[in-house]
Amino acid sequence: MPAARFEVAPDFGYITGMIDATRRDQEFPRDAEAIWRAALEAVDPWRLVRRSVERQGEILRIQGKEFDLGAAENAYIISFGKAAAAMGEALAGILDEKLTAGLVVVPWPVGGERSRLEYLEAAHPIPDARSVEAARRAIEVAARAGEKDIVFVCISGGGSSILALPPDGIMLDKKRRLTEDLMRAGATIQELNVVRKHLSMIKGGQLARAAFPAEVVTLAVSDVVGDDPGTIASGPTYPDVSTFDDARAVLERYDLWDGASALVRARIEDGERGRVPETLKEGDPVFDRVSSFIIGDNMTALRAAKHESEKRGYEAIFLASGDGGEARKTAEGYAVFLAELARSAANLPRPLCLLAGGELTVTVKGRGRGGRNTEFVLAALVDMEKAGVEGLDWLILSLGTDGIDGPTDAAGAWAGPRTARTARGLGLDPAEYLEDNDSYGFFKQTGNLIVTGPTGTNVMDLRIFLLRAA
Repeated sequence: MPAARFEVAPDFGYITGMIDATRRDQEFPRDAEAIWRAALEAVDPWRLVRRSVERQGEILRIQGKEFDLGAAENAYIISFGKAAAAMGEALAGILDEKLTAGLVVVPWPVGGERSRLEYLEAAHPIPDARSVEAARRAIEVAARAGEKDIVFVCISGGGSSILALPPDGIMLDKKRRLTEDLMRAGATIQELNVVRKHLSMIKGGQLARAAFPAEVVTLAVSDVVGDDPGTIASGPTYPDVSTFDDARAVLERYDLWDGASALVRARIEDGERGRVPETLKEGDPVFDRVSSFIIGDNMTALRAAKHESEKRGYEAIFLASGDGGEARKTAEGYAVFLAELARSAANLPRPLCLLAGGELTVTVKGRGRGGRNTEFVLAALVDMEKAGVEGLDWLILSLGTDGIDGPTDAAGAWAGPRTARTARGLGLDPAEYLEDNDSYGFFKQTGNLIVTGPTGTNVMDLRIFLLRAA
């Protein structure tokens, strides 16, 4: 588990999140940290694989389905994404002598002991030349497998950029620019992946096609709302329900169609006219030999958070595991809800822990720095101030389970009534920082950033709301 860093608030002589002026002020930040740490521990990818995959002799059982390793001449592993190293190593240990070869593609250097798996590094969130090389290598490993072989594909968040293989004629830099434009415009991960699939030779079931006629077993740690296997890492081993028409519609929705490169537009138009093949669809014979399993998701983390909060004396309630949309709008809705709760706070028999998850978006218009989690917390702080909540102590926390929140070194942030007082003491206006999309800059000064570094997992974001009578 990574060691979190809590920033020091200048001129106030305390470390926010860990040390405060009174014992009561300490309690919420301390409990919130314990709760999110329990959530991250529950989605540790090594543990998820070991818990989900059971081997007895030559029989492998995954969520009730059996696979006969004895009938397989060769067994391969292709693991890619933020959790790739732990997933690949855990599975390699289970397969043991049955493992023929394997490939692990990660977005950052991996230390520690390794098995005989081959390791490559590639870029995230924007692909680079290493991503293309890694995708080609993954196709090569898959293509080695024959009819009597089995290919295990371990997928986790970040896989869409880590394996990138544009069609012939489309330069990677054009695809990269389009991906960046979609992100800045606030496109959802589902929308991003619709476009990515139709500008790729590995996504949308095409990795499974490379492995055909071998048996393919996919283990996925979900980082998408709804746990759709076709969206996780753009579904390289799963049928794709989207079309070239859908890809064009996404680009037009965000006014990016006319500005896309001529080759990108030509590729999509050729697909619409049937001149280039679609991604693989349901009913394709390739999928007769493909099995897919979700072994960890946002609810896995939320259930662990609920358990930890209950141990600490909270009444825990799930609110959602599929938050989506603009961070500011979602924060406004939560602030209204919390303000309503304040009216009955005096009647609370014990403190509340409200839990939510999902993945929000930010439409960037300002010049500041931040991510969807810090923007959510800053917007919630602004809205809670507007609501003038009285009679209620509260803490709002949001963090990315991968330890990364936008182009910053923070995983997220937290805030409470004391945060607003700290900001006033520093002469900071939360609303002005929000308008400039500078949530990171704001919380850097107030001391409310949560910095974990990469966690090695990813199940979207976690939000914690702690409430009690003042």
